[in-house]
Amino acid sequence: MLIKTLRWYPCKRCLQDSEPPRLGCEVTKRLNFTISIYWQGGTIPKHLDWHRKEEKEHLKGVQDPQHERIITVSTNGSIHSPRFPHTYPRNMVLVWRLVAVEENVWIQLTFDERFGLEDPEDDICKYDFVEVEEPSDGTILGRWCGSGTVPGKQISKGNQIRIRFVSDEYFPSEPGFCIHYNIVMPQFTEAVSPSVLPPSALPLDLLNNAVTAFSTLEDLIRYLEPDRWQLDLEDLYRPTWQLLGKAFVFGRKSRVVDLNLLKEEVRLYSCTPRNFSVSIREELKRTDTIFWPGCLLVKRCGGNCACCLHNCNECQCVPSKVTKKYHEVLQLRPKSGVRGLHKSLTDVALEHHEECDCVCRGHTGG
Repeated sequence: MLIKTLRWYPCKRCLQDSEPPRLGCEVTKRLNFTISIYWQGGTIPKHLDWHRKEEKEHLKGVQDPQHERIITVSTNGSIHSPRFPHTYPRNMVLVWRLVAVEENVWIQLTFDERFGLEDPEDDICKYDFVEVEEPSDGTILGRWCGSGTVPGKQISKGNQIRIRFVSDEYFPSEPGFCIHYNIVMPQFTEAVSPSVLPPSALPLDLLNNAVTAFSTLEDLIRYLEPDRWQLDLEDLYRPTWQLLGKAFVFGRKSRVVDLNLLKEEVRLYSCTPRNFSVSIREELKRTDTIFWPGCLLVKRCGGNCACCLHNCNECQCVPSKVTKKYHEVLQLRPKSGVRGLHKSLTDVALEHHEECDCVCRGHTGG
């Protein structure tokens, strides 16, 4: 007769001992052992009863994932993992919904500097984690685990916010987490970095500023899609039928080291094409779209015309040869009728000045 199935993660010493393995012993790799115990009688032998007692102890705190504890927020407070700042129990699902007494306020969450949950696997929080959800539309504002960095501040879009803590049946960590909450008025939240707010809560101009602040594409997609950012990143680079433009390489003239070197150096800083940083949105006059990177390097005429050979009062540097070159960038456009952003790789055409001349002011050049 099949009595019970036991699961544990034993270390090498546990496997060698004759006593039952210790639940939660530390190992470097996650192992999964299952033992099916058959017994002629209807009870579990005493030397295996250690698991049943420990299991009952930790199941005391388990809640149904759909069950949540309502906390009325009228002043500052905090919630935390059980036993914080010590090791939290295993096999738990705890959900808190914070509801402000007033409707026209927001709730701000600040994580305690002491933060430590089970480490992620492949940068994904699969086992133990705490996540914050926007109840109005079910948007996951963030999911965190590990102990490398402390999560940033989070702000609700309305007067409610939901927090969910999950621990699996294996390796718990310490100290867990503690989240301090307080009420903020909407007009006072401008001091908070736009990247802290969920993307769906930002106007397009503020979202553009938030997007520009990210230094890597991975960080940007993680901000836009915290619960599926890796899948989005993979989809972004999947081959398509569209022929995408390629990055160009600027040609560089070779210098000849001779008596003309000084003149050549002056020419390089006179009226010549050089690198300039330009805003894609301003260049294309696209206020309905966000691009990442937001700025690109282009060749534009620059420098002065101090040695202008034309007989005129004032010379100006103008382009004499202009070409369009294509740059592959990430484009973010609001989805029509629904929340979220449509993400795609696209080509943008920008003007590059290949040659420049000094002409009399008022002339357009050749």
